[in-house]
Amino acid sequence: MKNNTSRPSAWVTVGVPVGLLLVLAATVVPFFLSDRQWAVDSYPYVYSAGALMLLLIRLFTPYRGSDARLKRLHRIESWSAVFYCAAAFLLFYTHEMRDWLAFTLAGAAIQIITSIAIPLREAKLARGEADSRK
Repeated sequence: MKNNTSRPSAWVTVGVPVGLLLVLAATVVPFFLSDRQWAVDSYPYVYSAGALMLLLIRLFTPYRGSDARLKRLHRIESWSAVFYCAAAFLLFYTHEMRDWLAFTLAGAAIQIITSIAIPLREAKLARGEADSRK
């Protein structure tokens, strides 16, 4: 985003949901498709592709506005992609489900919090009610 009123580019608008859907799809495979060998063999790669897609989008589209609080929220949002990438590493390194699932849940919690906080802050800035402290 270039400033407080601009919209993200089209590849960001499409890429983030696709990456999150890839992570979600790969996360549910061990629970629902564990009897199909092709699904068990491929879900780490699907998860990794989604995590890498999110990381690249978050790294190459930083917030460029002037509001410090909104900038921090966007930076926190990029940490969710880092957590997903750590989980993708653990998918290949260890075969314990709790390890990569813990990082996935941490990334999801951050994603949920920032997906609520960022639009609230942007709406507050649009109304002109932003407080002066940073």
